[in-house]
Amino acid sequence: MTFTQGLRTFVAAAVAGASLAVMTLPASADAGFRKWVNQFENVAAKNGIKRSVYRRAFKGVTAPDPEVIQLTRFQPEFKQEMWQYFDSRVNENSIARGKEMNAKWDRWLTELQRKYGVSRYILLAIWSMETSYGKALEKDRAMRSVVRSLATLGYKDRRRRKFARSQLIGALKMVQRGDVSMQNLRGSWAGAMGHTQFIPTSYLAYRQDVDGDGRADIWNSIPDALATAANLLRRNGWRTGQTWGYEVNIPRSVRRQAGKTRTVSQWAKLGVKRVKGKRFKRGNVRATLKLPAGANGPAFLMTKNFFVIKRYNNADKYALAVGHLADQIAGYGDFANQLPRPYRRLSEDERILLQQRLAQLGLYDGEIDGKIGSGTRAAIRKAQDRLGMRPDGYESPKLLQRLNRNG
Repeated sequence: MTFTQGLRTFVAAAVAGASLAVMTLPASADAGFRKWVNQFENVAAKNGIKRSVYRRAFKGVTAPDPEVIQLTRFQPEFKQEMWQYFDSRVNENSIARGKEMNAKWDRWLTELQRKYGVSRYILLAIWSMETSYGKALEKDRAMRSVVRSLATLGYKDRRRRKFARSQLIGALKMVQRGDVSMQNLRGSWAGAMGHTQFIPTSYLAYRQDVDGDGRADIWNSIPDALATAANLLRRNGWRTGQTWGYEVNIPRSVRRQAGKTRTVSQWAKLGVKRVKGKRFKRGNVRATLKLPAGANGPAFLMTKNFFVIKRYNNADKYALAVGHLADQIAGYGDFANQLPRPYRRLSEDERILLQQRLAQLGLYDGEIDGKIGSGTRAAIRKAQDRLGMRPDGYESPKLLQRLNRNG
């Protein structure tokens, strides 16, 4: 479960004002953090956490994680333009890998779709969006100590303090219950864990063990991870057999009604039509008109399932990317009306060549995979600055042309 959805559902942990059970930490530890850890032990105890479990969890955790606070300042759903967000998530690689995973896990996906009623392609798209089909879990920096990350947020981040403290209690409950060992309690900077990135309280609420080994292992069991995601969607109102939404063409006069909800038939009477001459399948389904990329971008009628996806991550960009990637994996085409962008999108081969050129200049030392992440963007900005271009970090055809010429 992702960080954004967790903010909507946290349960505030009370701050203890009673006498402190002091833990022995090295003298080199951050004094303020040490005091906070000691105080929070009483809060944990009041929430049913054994003191022995708490002290074992914080053994060796002597200071906040400085990178966690830095990472709070960059959340792509709110920082990136729509076209940037989609380019890095719905592309040739994520679609091809999704089709491979669909074939590889066919038996399980068939079973999960039968059991939970959630589209197998939606589950694959969520898996891709959250961890690139598990690839992100192989990176050490993406697998931090959940205890340290959440303690850092609980101690230093005022906006996320209540969320982090409730998640820390949840993480300790997971260990105490035997869901996961302390050593394997690893996750993202916000405490999201496993292939499908569940925060602790959501793991406890939706966990599923479908492979029969006696525990819901979202770190190592693909079936368990996908089943847990399917269970979240089902319990939040997923409508089996229905789409997440329709791309539509709309009269100019209807654009000002973005955000309103009507039945599909009512929208059709106003002149709203599906793209490519397709017909609406269910006229009585209620749908909300959205223009996620602005007035010049594609328009959509979003159904109930779109908003259920947002229970996973409360951002329109995220839900739209999941739905579109799912459709692409299933074999449907791209949007009929493209997202507005300042220049032509580079192909996967061009993005790989761009990374190679940046590496040759000594500006990039990451993986040559065609994925434009934060490391590639930092290298792009350095190259643009060196070439006298505006350092915006965008992978434009002009930049690749300049690099090829200067290379």
